[in-house]
Amino acid sequence: MLPCHTSAIRVLLVDDHELTRLTLKLAFSTQANIQLVGLATNGKEAIDIAKQSRPDVVILDLQMPVMDGWSASCKIKAIDPNTQIIAYSSVEDTKLQDTKIMGEWDAFCQKDIPTAELIALARQLGQKSANSLSCRTS
Repeated sequence: MLPCHTSAIRVLLVDDHELTRLTLKLAFSTQANIQLVGLATNGKEAIDIAKQSRPDVVILDLQMPVMDGWSASCKIKAIDPNTQIIAYSSVEDTKLQDTKIMGEWDAFCQKDIPTAELIALARQLGQKSANSLSCRTS
């Protein structure tokens, strides 16, 4: 079987703050070759959406009610280890060095990262995810 690659990187956005979520939605929805597969307000919703939509990349806030990003990242990786997770938080990176073992993510970004850099990182990780799979079916 020949590998098949979808042209669009499938992205799930997860943040409990509505303004952040909708701003990211606007920024990502205008990008070529990026498909938003869902918006979630907490880790539990993120897991449910990840089970259904199998995103290539999850941009995941770490501090949320109901279920935090640390717990959700482990469960999302259990669903699909190839899913690339960007921990997206206002927590200082130095504090995360001690807590990284509590979660599973592939990259970390402070929330003050320029939008273009966050999109570029999502593209980079999305390509990695797509290249690790032989084929995804809808």
